[in-house]
Amino acid sequence: MMGQEQSCSEEMDLAQIQELCIVFMKECPSGALHLHEFKRIFGVPSSSAEESVFIETIFRSFDTNQDNALDFLEYVAALHLILRGNLEDRLKWSFKMYDKDGNGKLDRQEVKRIIKIFYKIKLQNSDVSLTPSEICDRIFDLVDQNNDGQITLAEFLEGAQQDEWVMNILKLDINVAGWVTQNWGK
Repeated sequence: MMGQEQSCSEEMDLAQIQELCIVFMKECPSGALHLHEFKRIFGVPSSSAEESVFIETIFRSFDTNQDNALDFLEYVAALHLILRGNLEDRLKWSFKMYDKDGNGKLDRQEVKRIIKIFYKIKLQNSDVSLTPSEICDRIFDLVDQNNDGQITLAEFLEGAQQDEWVMNILKLDINVAGWVTQNWGK
């Protein structure tokens, strides 16, 4: 029985990916998806600065050749990661989102920047009583193994898997998949 459920959800994911690819063709006949279209597709209200910055960060993390547009391959890779990516892939992607300057290490500034955005979107209404600064400190306490004030990808991957709370924050799990499927095709 379990095996059947698994394949059913996988088929649904593939169907979703196909559907989203068709939408891409329709929405982006030029073959490139620009940031403003990306925001519109995700239904991000221009009034929400945090969601806007978050979506921009997501967009940049998928724009691998940094031409300020997602081509079809970048877009499919993004969907695949969001809808079907395994934990390590998703954590590597999150790391890229945190790593604003792209130097392969996270400092407190970078971590706090994303936590603040994440906090506004997701944590505000949850039972988290910590401030973004306290969350940042807790992450560094748990994840920065050599206490050099920077988190490498290896520390990030290892730290995330040792603590469920950290995992949820680091994975940036705002249910992007649900968001994608809800807002597409509106």
